[in-house]
Amino acid sequence: MSVLPPPGSASQLFLIDPIARLNPAKDSSVALMQAAQRAGQEVWVATIADLSAAPPVSGVDDRGHRAWVWAQPVWLEPMVADPTGWQVPQPWYRAESPRLLPLEAFPRVWMRKDPPVDEAYLYATHLLELAERQGVRVLNRAASLRGWNEKVGSLRFSHLMAPSLVSARVEQLAAFAAEHGDVVLKPLGGRAGQGVVRSAASAPGLTALLELVTQQERLPVMVQAFLPGVTAGDKRILLVDGEPLGAVNRKPLPGEFRSNLAVGGAPEVTELTEAERRICAELAPVLRAEGLFFVGIDVIDGRLSEINVTSPTGVREVERLAGQPLADLTIERLLAQG
Repeated sequence: MSVLPPPGSASQLFLIDPIARLNPAKDSSVALMQAAQRAGQEVWVATIADLSAAPPVSGVDDRGHRAWVWAQPVWLEPMVADPTGWQVPQPWYRAESPRLLPLEAFPRVWMRKDPPVDEAYLYATHLLELAERQGVRVLNRAASLRGWNEKVGSLRFSHLMAPSLVSARVEQLAAFAAEHGDVVLKPLGGRAGQGVVRSAASAPGLTALLELVTQQERLPVMVQAFLPGVTAGDKRILLVDGEPLGAVNRKPLPGEFRSNLAVGGAPEVTELTEAERRICAELAPVLRAEGLFFVGIDVIDGRLSEINVTSPTGVREVERLAGQPLADLTIERLLAQG
């Protein structure tokens, strides 16, 4: 295999979980990488553990510390969809050995590390900001990834949501449950439906449950009024630069209220309603201003539920069910912006 020179202007770096662990038939990052490759871009990958910051060379570079990355170029094999899913060739990618490069060598860097947003993730956003100061475009913007909790950030648009409360106080959470009767508890750092619990105000163990999820009133959680319309599905809408380019409805299993694909929700083809388009239009200018280029919002029964900014999923399902080249449209939009 030939050795590539350092990346040029036609290159994109994807910060992801280790590539060997990804499921290419479901992973949106893989879909975006394949689309970038189809657009003539060199695709490189790394993990957040591969980031570093080093001092400038004395007398040569006076710009302060620079961000560096151990990155490796990859080549991804094409995949096709059929009614059962995506057919994955084996091996589905090839990779060269990593090499140490300044992060500014990549004009565009995708931060697609899956949650949790823990200390390592937060420190990675600080290193990415060093690169942003050197002209690198990070998707999504590092400061916004750090400052936009996917549950709490939605409260900027609380008038679009079901009644919601964030608190660590058991008494306050219990009073909210008593007011609304049937509620859903969500950990603020959760993902893919993990840790989401439904409870009734009349449940005999509610106080104990609230003590458990708040870790004895040390950790705030979100509580929302339960929306019975979730039985018809939870719609994931993918917005690119504020514009909705694709959506998939996720229907929960019988007897289950969580519709996330990771917990068994069934994806269905769908169209956006006028109410959902209005939600997207209201979010768009804020997302653009915050540098949130690729976002997945969740809508239940016409109500905004969450705004996912770290590594939104759903691309594979939109492409297969709707026959829409969502990843290609996303990369096209990105490259058109220069």
